[in-house]
Amino acid sequence: MTEAETTSRTGKRVLLAKPRGYCAGVDRAVQTVEEALKLYGAPIYVRKQIVHNKHVVRTLEAQGAIFVEENEEVPEGATVIFSAHGVAPEVYEQAKERSLKAIDATCPLVTKVHQEAKRFAAEDYDILLIGHEGHEEVIGTAGEAPEHIQLVDGPADADRITVRDPNKVVWLSQTTLSVDETMETVARLKKRLPMLQSPPSDDICYATSNRQHVVKEIAAECDVVIVVGSRNSSNSVRLVEVALDAGAGAGHLVDFAHEIDDAWLAEARTVGLTSGASVPDELVQEVLTHLAERGFADVEEVVTANERLTFSLPQELKRDMKAAAAARG
Repeated sequence: MTEAETTSRTGKRVLLAKPRGYCAGVDRAVQTVEEALKLYGAPIYVRKQIVHNKHVVRTLEAQGAIFVEENEEVPEGATVIFSAHGVAPEVYEQAKERSLKAIDATCPLVTKVHQEAKRFAAEDYDILLIGHEGHEEVIGTAGEAPEHIQLVDGPADADRITVRDPNKVVWLSQTTLSVDETMETVARLKKRLPMLQSPPSDDICYATSNRQHVVKEIAAECDVVIVVGSRNSSNSVRLVEVALDAGAGAGHLVDFAHEIDDAWLAEARTVGLTSGASVPDELVQEVLTHLAERGFADVEEVVTANERLTFSLPQELKRDMKAAAAARG
C-alpha cells in the first residue's frame, strides 16, 4: 500500500513545525564541549547541564564530560565549561580561586541581557527582570547587579513591585519565555509604572519566538501537539503552553518517542509535532517513526521562518584549537 493510500484510509496526518530543535546558542554550547573533549581529552567538567536536554547530557557524559553543580566539585587546575544559560560574576571568581581553566559557553543572546543589566545598573536604574525564579539564566543575570534587580515571575507578580524612582526603571527578560505572557507582564507593570522603559532590543531570543510562532500557526488544526523536550527546558515547556493557548486539543512534553501514550492518539486525526531549542533532530525523527507505525504516515512540514544564524566558538577554545593546529605543523 502506498503512503497516499495509507493516509486516505486512516485520515491521519502530522503537522511538523519548522523552525524546531537546535538553535545557534545550543549548537555552539554542545560543540564547545565536543571540541574541548577532542582538544584536551577527558574528563572535561561542565558546570550545570550544558543545555537542558536529557539526551544531550547523556551523550556528552558517554564521551567523557562530567557534569557538576558548582565549581567546588571540579579538581583544582582542571578545565570547566560554563553552560549556555550564563553565570553570575562570582562564578568566574570562584573558578579563578581554584585555578580552573574556564571556557564560557554562554549563549551570546544571554550575554547581551547580562550587558544590558550591567549598563542599566551603572546608570542607577531599577531593573525588573521578567523570568522564572530559580532558572539558571535568571540567577546568572541577576548576579550581575543584585542590588538593582528585582525578579518578576509572571503577570501576577507585577503588582508587588516597588521601585525607588518610577521615572528610572527598565524591564529585561529571560530569553526563553512565552512572548505573549511576557508582554502581558509588561502591560501589567506599565499600568503601575507608566514610565517603564523597554530593553534596546527584544530579550526573548529569535529561536524561542520563532518556535512559538509556528506552533501558533498549527495548533488550532491539531487534536494533540507533541513537544519533544525535557521538563527543565523552559522554552520546551512554554511550547506546550503556547499550543494549548492557541487552540490545540491537547499538548504533551516528551523526552523520547517511547514516552508517548497511545491513549493520546486514540481519537486524534491531526498531530502537531515540534521540539525545544535544545533538542537534536534525531529525537524528532524517532517520534515521526513512532507515529507512522500508528497510522500517522502523512507528514506536512509547516515552515514560518528559515534560521541561518550561527555563533562562533568561545574565544579561549578557538585560541587553544589554533595553537594545537599550529603545533601539529
